[in-house]
Amino acid sequence: MTQPQWDPAQYLRHAGHRARPFADLLARIPALPGDRPRIADLGCGPGNVTALLADRWPAARITGYDNSPEMLDKAHVEHEGPTAGGGGLDFAQADLRTWAPEEPYDLIVSNATLQWVPGHADRFEGWIAALEPGGTFAFQVPDNIDAPMHALMRELAGTPRWKSRLADVLRRTDSVHTPGAYLDRLARLGCAADVWQTTYLHVLKGEDPVLDWVKGTGLRPALTALADDPEARDAFLTEYRDLLRKAYPTAPYGTPMPFRRLFAVAVKEG
Repeated sequence: MTQPQWDPAQYLRHAGHRARPFADLLARIPALPGDRPRIADLGCGPGNVTALLADRWPAARITGYDNSPEMLDKAHVEHEGPTAGGGGLDFAQADLRTWAPEEPYDLIVSNATLQWVPGHADRFEGWIAALEPGGTFAFQVPDNIDAPMHALMRELAGTPRWKSRLADVLRRTDSVHTPGAYLDRLARLGCAADVWQTTYLHVLKGEDPVLDWVKGTGLRPALTALADDPEARDAFLTEYRDLLRKAYPTAPYGTPMPFRRLFAVAVKEG
């Protein structure tokens, strides 16, 4: 899988829809053990949802970690600084394939990121070991790799015209595990785990909104791979757009887009 180059402006075009699952995840996180909790947000992106952590825990010391310079630049400018309750919000570069906590945390959380981290479940042991007793590890990931937006992307990338450039750059179909696999892994690591799935039925507005959505996320590896060839990039986007128009027909009120996500909240036993 190609490491994508991220575009904060494109990602934030659907910020309201993208933030809703994180709000739903936060609602299921119990009280944290520390009065001034230490929190890590893994894969913070442009920092807009990291800021929601400061709303929930205004005295917390919160660090958002990401490996995209473009995303971190946006986060630094728009969200870094002291918080209302005497805490603080900052951001730092990190590769989650190797990131290891250097101090105890009350909460380690990740929003729509771990699907990009090969072998991420193998990282859970070290992350949970760094939690304070009673601390929480919580994450949500897209669980829709079989949805038309991804299936059609893979099929098109595997056609003769695109195979040599795109067949191996997209996210793998096994990039997210089953709910049962996550529950078993987290429970065996000494956590009381709650794992569930939710399917959102987003109603998107505008012209070709599903293409616009996926240009900010799942399509990034293909766009990165074709970045040096604008003509080829535009040709691929046109072919993909036509497929999406058939798969996600527009209604008078907008374009319905089902989107399944997987959630986990794991509380470390004291």
